[in-house]
Amino acid sequence: MDLFATALPALADAWALILQPVVLGYLVLGVVMGLAVGIFPGLGGIAGLSLLLPFMFGMEPVYGLALMIGMVAVVPTSDTFSSVLMGIPGSSASQATVLDGFPLARKGQAARALSAAFTASLFGGLVGACFLTLFIVVARPLVLAFGLPEMLMISILGLSMVAVLAGRVALKGLAAAGLGMLIGTIGIADAGGSLRMASYDFPYLTDGLQLVIVGLGIFAVPEIVSLLRQDRSIAKDATLGAGWMDGVRDWFANKWLSVRCSLIGVIVGVIPGLGGSVVDWIAYGHAVQTTKDKSQFGKGEIRGVIGPESSNNAKEGGGLVPTLLFGIPGSGSMAIFIGAIALLGSGDIEVGPAMLRDNLDITYSIVWLLALANVVGTLLCIAVSGGVARMTTIRFTYLAPFLFMLIAFAAFQSGQNFEDLLALFAIGLIGIFLRRFDWSRPAFLIGFVLSNPVEKFSNQAFQIASFRFRNSFEDGMGYIFSPIVIVLLIITVVSVVLGLRQAKSIMAEGEVQSGSKRAPVVFLLVIMAYVVIALLNANAIPDYNMTDKIVPLVIGGVTLTALLILLVQMIRRPEGDSVFADKEMAGEDADAPYGLWSTLAWFGGLIVATYFVGFILALAGFLVTFLRVRAQAPWPKTLILTVSGLALMCVMAGALNRDFPPGLLQHAVHLPWPLK
Repeated sequence: MDLFATALPALADAWALILQPVVLGYLVLGVVMGLAVGIFPGLGGIAGLSLLLPFMFGMEPVYGLALMIGMVAVVPTSDTFSSVLMGIPGSSASQATVLDGFPLARKGQAARALSAAFTASLFGGLVGACFLTLFIVVARPLVLAFGLPEMLMISILGLSMVAVLAGRVALKGLAAAGLGMLIGTIGIADAGGSLRMASYDFPYLTDGLQLVIVGLGIFAVPEIVSLLRQDRSIAKDATLGAGWMDGVRDWFANKWLSVRCSLIGVIVGVIPGLGGSVVDWIAYGHAVQTTKDKSQFGKGEIRGVIGPESSNNAKEGGGLVPTLLFGIPGSGSMAIFIGAIALLGSGDIEVGPAMLRDNLDITYSIVWLLALANVVGTLLCIAVSGGVARMTTIRFTYLAPFLFMLIAFAAFQSGQNFEDLLALFAIGLIGIFLRRFDWSRPAFLIGFVLSNPVEKFSNQAFQIASFRFRNSFEDGMGYIFSPIVIVLLIITVVSVVLGLRQAKSIMAEGEVQSGSKRAPVVFLLVIMAYVVIALLNANAIPDYNMTDKIVPLVIGGVTLTALLILLVQMIRRPEGDSVFADKEMAGEDADAPYGLWSTLAWFGGLIVATYFVGFILALAGFLVTFLRVRAQAPWPKTLILTVSGLALMCVMAGALNRDFPPGLLQHAVHLPWPLK
């Protein structure tokens, strides 16, 4: 009864918070933005939330949460557009939908596939929200009992799950997560203040890399560059066909499949590290296994759409369980979400047990904002389906410069330094090559996010354990191996075993052909060189600051071991083996009419020009040059699009009171806003 006595008032307070007109307005705005992001293949919730991060600084908490939840909830729904209409997975959570959704669209049944998908997504989202509500009521006392050893153990559980994201080569997932963790340790150590892979001669790195930059660089930049290289419209035609009510009837006829797949989504979402990269495949496999006639799967079976779409929306509710209760991201988008919450208001909201203790009303606001966003998002997706279908016939060459514009602006807002743009470009290069050689980018991002919690919890737990051991051996062992820690340890071991078994059937970057040895080996050696340098740098920290060096040494040692084993495999195995996966060997990247470096040079040119003349002047030149030379647009269209882009930037910066990156020109000459 005490549980409900605490929970019911918090639920009432949550409804009072979210039913304010301003909050609902932010929710709808987030849904609209999420719809816009989800339509473009490959961007997904991670890139969308990364774009929102710089605007979260100091925002009223419930407003910021409404904006983010609106985007998080609708992306798994709106990415169905590209999966069904274009045959391109809108995000990692909609890969399985392509298998039957796109064949249905080619048969003229796109409307049927979309309506079935939207209905299943709505149902799955509501199931996830209801589960999260009940789970918080039941789990709150348990979560509040978590101490430092328990938090460290659940962080390790989250890290242990990244192997399943590696796909065919589990060592790649381990190495990617280790690389992400090492990059996450760059800067001043929290415990002793030692510098790691940084120098006061180059002060930018002393504060470490910002999450918004890493998120945009790892996910947004590679996908934008890949689509731009192909120089075509996203889809060839915009036919939806008839059958909207047929899709709803299909869902109702398969409602129990939707229920089961929604529960699968919730359960998989709860497990840190899995998230959207696996849930749709598990649900799709369940749909195949429970269907008597399996011959139509891959050719346009509606159950192959309903199953994955039910699960990938429900997993957002499940993913919020480890995120809100333990501060452990259940997916890449939840990793961004954690960083964004810390920026809201005065920065005193912290996910984890403290949030359930001090901000239970905020916690329930997130839950019911998620439910409302699913309803609004589904209705909006249905309303705009016809227009979206026509938008996909626009050449991506006209969209790419504006996406480059937005991510550059968003990256600069994270630290207000020109070096933010350089860091975005560098991390973008890493993301491009991780994608090319089939290394798991979600594993990298989760490793980056968890690097700080792992180090913080391990250092603090070690200090308290040392004090307990001085009292008695039994006291120390009792502190380290509490019942919760033992249970989590068992779950971790089981998760690793099951994850490694499943990893072989899950592709981290989709279907990737294997090629020659040279390029994958060179990339491996470059990563290995960085890891060795990071190890030598950590080892140079004096022993009296052992807490600052032990975590980078352990992470670097494990990562280097994985890389060495991978190198031996590459030396011994023949060309064509899955370990030599390379997107440049076959598929859209290999057949693209434009090369990687010439395409990336456009983004690099924008950054270089910004250094000399500032962002707005550089952007004006970039848009005109890109649209005239690369897109070959006529002058009237070029000028209209350029002015529109500049106006959008000025409106955003003015409304949010943000600055643009200055250049050498601004330091030499006083210019009016927005050129200053």
